[in-house]
Amino acid sequence: MSDDSQQVLAYHQRTKHQLNAYAKGPASLDWDDQPSPFRRFDGCETLALPQPGAELDCKFAELDAPGLIPVQPLNVSNLGLLLELSFGLSAWKQFGPDRWALRCNPSSGNLHPTEAYLLSTAPEVLAPGVYHYVSHDHHLERRCRFDAAGLPACLYVGLSSVHWREAWKYGERAFRYCQHDIGHALAALSYAAACLGWHVELLSETGDAEIGAWLGLDRDGDFVADERETPDLLCRIDTGAGSEGEFSGPALSQALQSAEWFGSTKRLSGRHFYRWPIIDQVAEHTLKPATLRERLELPAASLPAVSHDQLASRLIRQRRSAQHFNGKSAPLPLTDFYRILAALLPAAKPPFTAWNWPAQVHLVLFVHRVDGLEPGLYFLPRSTEALAEIRPACSTDYNWQRIDAPFEWYRLQAGNVRQAAKTLSCHQPIASDSAFSLGILARFADNVSAEAWRYRRLFWECGLLGQILYLEAEAAGVRGTGIGCFFDDAVHGVLGLKDNDWQSLYHFTVGEPLDDSRLQTFPAYAHLNSSASDTV
Repeated sequence: MSDDSQQVLAYHQRTKHQLNAYAKGPASLDWDDQPSPFRRFDGCETLALPQPGAELDCKFAELDAPGLIPVQPLNVSNLGLLLELSFGLSAWKQFGPDRWALRCNPSSGNLHPTEAYLLSTAPEVLAPGVYHYVSHDHHLERRCRFDAAGLPACLYVGLSSVHWREAWKYGERAFRYCQHDIGHALAALSYAAACLGWHVELLSETGDAEIGAWLGLDRDGDFVADERETPDLLCRIDTGAGSEGEFSGPALSQALQSAEWFGSTKRLSGRHFYRWPIIDQVAEHTLKPATLRERLELPAASLPAVSHDQLASRLIRQRRSAQHFNGKSAPLPLTDFYRILAALLPAAKPPFTAWNWPAQVHLVLFVHRVDGLEPGLYFLPRSTEALAEIRPACSTDYNWQRIDAPFEWYRLQAGNVRQAAKTLSCHQPIASDSAFSLGILARFADNVSAEAWRYRRLFWECGLLGQILYLEAEAAGVRGTGIGCFFDDAVHGVLGLKDNDWQSLYHFTVGEPLDDSRLQTFPAYAHLNSSASDTV
């Protein structure tokens, strides 16, 4: 095992929550110095995008067969819509004097460490350059311009993370949550592109150093030292206009050598009272090198019908994280439950069409109230070999009874598991008052030992599934919530797992939400048309 892999395993063990102690975090929160959720660059030309809020004719159920969705023209209006539905604001909330924005892509603690960039080599759509998307203002900041002559006309979306935004609240565990959010953001981009009849190609062969250079993230002087961004992913947007050919990183690097760069970041916060050097260290140990090109051939999706179908763009904008659930609500219909689970299995639909690797994470489900299904502990394998791999590693007390369903899954043990779900998820009632909750188990040691950067990839995959759960819950007329706080080894202990072969990386819960009437909700972009005094 490489030193990088050993250091990653040590970080993971160090940042586990235990029943008798939480991972290291700030002793108190400096609310007056909370990082701004909106990154901006000084000294950049800004490009206004068309007014947000347009609806598309595509229904959510149509995303099951994305090849049948009409292709929308590639223009600035639709490009703006892609960015809005992927990374834009969905609403404002207010409680007393406090006011905050929600976004289409979820984030741990609503802190939003993920930043999005556009890289254009398509002058007929957008002048060649690198652009930073500002979700608050729904505009682009032009970070650089360059001569794209000789390059294929393409649009790329790059994602990066500001670890400080997350660490301000969550301390050392924040690196994990940033990776979750990258998975959420990639899935959000995939769904948004599919609504337009477009396709997202994840260029997973690119290395972090290349992405950092192409997006200007390696320009140290442009960033506040403690608020740097780390590169994560680069995607190519395929609008179906024709084959753009093989992606050439060297050609893009050559063109960008003569780029003229603009701007530097505004500070996100001032004091940085707490510092977490372990995050920079694990980021260094998980740097991704350039790798071989990988793509997946996926089977066609075959999912039960959507019970609360609506325009996909509307559903994306209404996505919320439930804060409380009705613990006495009617059971979730079995057809809705099976639709949600089936949507988590790899198939030729978003967001899996933007994912390049075989399934490495699988689900342990705590079923509380699903109509026609006995409460208990269940397991959903997401690949054919997963069952044979994990069953011998688990406690021999479990039955592994196969359940009649449109897919292969198993009941480990029948009975009331609400208290167990609540305790394991840091004593949070949202895990027990819901219809069901789950933990996402990853093939862990093998992946991290093979390549240390896969540690990030495992969390991306968990976030990808989280976004599916969010949207499928909305389509079932209920609501979901991601849970990053859980007692890692206690989860493993319940299952009888004794080493690092399998690790729980993310929890999630779905049920009927209880809304807080004290919270006010306001439109996402009303401030773009209001007077300066009304601007948030």
